[in-house]
Amino acid sequence: MDYRRLGSTGLKISCLGLGCGNFGGVGSAPEFYGRGENQAQAFELMDRASDAGINFFDTADAYGGGRSESFIGQWLKGKGSRARDQLLLSSKVFNPVGPGPNDRGLSRRHILRQVDASLTRLQTDRLDMYLIHEPDPDTPLEETMTVLNDLVRAGKVLYVGASNIEAWRLGRSLWISDKRGLARLDWVQNSYSLLERAPEREVFPLCADQGVGFTAFSPLAGGWLTGKYRSGCPYPEGSRMTLRPEPYRHLANDAVFNALSAFSAAACSRGVEMSALALAWVLHHPQMNAAIIGPRHPAQLDAALSALEINLSPHDRAGLAGIFFAPARD
Repeated sequence: MDYRRLGSTGLKISCLGLGCGNFGGVGSAPEFYGRGENQAQAFELMDRASDAGINFFDTADAYGGGRSESFIGQWLKGKGSRARDQLLLSSKVFNPVGPGPNDRGLSRRHILRQVDASLTRLQTDRLDMYLIHEPDPDTPLEETMTVLNDLVRAGKVLYVGASNIEAWRLGRSLWISDKRGLARLDWVQNSYSLLERAPEREVFPLCADQGVGFTAFSPLAGGWLTGKYRSGCPYPEGSRMTLRPEPYRHLANDAVFNALSAFSAAACSRGVEMSALALAWVLHHPQMNAAIIGPRHPAQLDAALSALEINLSPHDRAGLAGIFFAPARD
């Protein structure tokens, strides 16, 4: 396992993080609470990830209606204090956790309530890494950054970051922290893959300039880069496209299917799986600290681990990217 420094902090994280969004549900969607991996299946994945050297698990307060955090807490309880000392826990706050108007967002009230709820479910006294799950336009950014700073000072949270954040909002948050002497956002966790390269335009340059780390979620674009979706064929039952297709529905077109065929051929020529090659492409970006993987069973985890054995030169990486986004010609 490769361990990389998180941004400009002193924290070393494995280049793969275990995404626990399917423990006890499918992400934060209430209609899927109780689905996804049950506790025994989640334990098996956590055992396998820990054995492979993955040292951080990524969850959120709303995943599975709190079941994801609870499963992790029960797993840690069974493993003992040494396992907790070696593991970095990363959770998030923003999404609704109840029906009330104050049961979501990034207000001081909501964050203070939710961090304690997360700590209780995880059966720990601290969150090593804590992310705002989405920007909250209804709460002043100064309020959010101040309460995150208070959590760091209280020792409940060690490092803070932001998910799904735009470059302009990240820049503003850094300015607020620098001006007021508050804890800074140490890293960004946004979607990034061969089919989602938006961070390259503004977020990566800003992170590089300010010493902010980056971890990628959805490095396989919701399964699109695994080869499971084919033109003219029904989506596999239980796949992302049958459960929560909205973020990826725009990919269902001839151009993407043709690119996936070419990418499949590139993977075959290397003797590797499409998913491993796609993940290796993400991990070889110089700005990348880690990629979050969300395997549904151990075989998918093993496929992700095989990506660590793939070496790509900058030329190789550019060639693979060109399959999906050919450079413009004069």
